Amino acid sequence: MNVPFLSFEAQHAPLSGALTQAFTRVLDSQWYVLGEEVHQFEREYSAFNGVAHTVGVANGLDALALALRALEIGPGDEVIVPSNTYIATWLAVTQVGATIVPVEPDLATSNLDPDRIAAAITSRTRAIMPVHLYGQACRMTEIMHLAADYQLFVIEDNAQAQGAGFNGKPTGSYGHINGTSFYPGKNLGALGDAGAITTDDERLAQKVRVLRNYGSQQKYYNETIGFNSRLDELQAALLRVKLPVLPEWTRQRQQIAAWYEQYLTDVSGLRLPSVAAGATHVYHLYVVHTPDRAGLQQHLTRHGIGTLVHYPIPPHLQQAYQSLQLSVGNFPIAEELAATCLSLPMWPGMSERHVAAVATAIRSHQ
Repeated sequence: MNVPFLSFEAQHAPLSGALTQAFTRVLDSQWYVLGEEVHQFEREYSAFNGVAHTVGVANGLDALALALRALEIGPGDEVIVPSNTYIATWLAVTQVGATIVPVEPDLATSNLDPDRIAAAITSRTRAIMPVHLYGQACRMTEIMHLAADYQLFVIEDNAQAQGAGFNGKPTGSYGHINGTSFYPGKNLGALGDAGAITTDDERLAQKVRVLRNYGSQQKYYNETIGFNSRLDELQAALLRVKLPVLPEWTRQRQQIAAWYEQYLTDVSGLRLPSVAAGATHVYHLYVVHTPDRAGLQQHLTRHGIGTLVHYPIPPHLQQAYQSLQLSVGNFPIAEELAATCLSLPMWPGMSERHVAAVATAIRSHQ
């Protein structure tokens, strides 16, 4: 059986009529930017995420960068980020002119390790930016306590974890202001680029509303230097169709992960995902680790099993960050995770037969 790494068919086919109606509704409204669809989605996502305010923006990177700008973080300030993350987390800090301070993750969960954060805090530290990597919630209670002790802001990167939580509280609702992405492959995906900022702080929400719209509240009157980063009206309408189905998709992802655990738990040399106490995992990705990553990936490809590597090069070794003068060995945990991680197929609609086929192919690799 061929098993693709990702398929949208099971998600989109049952919603085809509703998605078409949403498109028609926007087309017929003749209002295509910052209209009623965006307004309603912001309200609905706030209710889903347990926050007072959602502000729709163009993409996840903009969400993080605008959150930093709303906090007036910039040159001379330091922001603590994970040493292992998708590079957008680092790019947001760079875009506002602040200094990146990488901190290593917990090897077991791949998430930012709260026990390592305090040693990285200096007099210039302004914020901590935890990333709920692969869909598992970070240990947010500890991070928030640490931030309070040092009077730091927290900006959650919730791009991979819509619907996750820690100790019963949703990710994206802990931080002072938080960013998420609705890139098509996310657990809640638009049909193009899209993102949002979540916060309980009305003042910060209003600052972002101004920043996303050319620095303007009233057309042609610009109170600050802003940006063009508005959630598209059409994407908001499509997201409104998908949002009510997200809990069911999350349940399916968690069932698929349970099947993987059942079928792969005793495979020698393969480390399966580990979930921290108090955390929930919504399995945006199902990531295993093996020292023979290249060999296993090639073997699975030959057997019709799609895989990807998230992410093969940690940010500190990317050419884009040569100016930081970091090298191999500076962040050994991030480097080990990057060298051994492999993402297996994970998408709503996968059956136990799909998982069994993946497991059979893995077990046949010796």
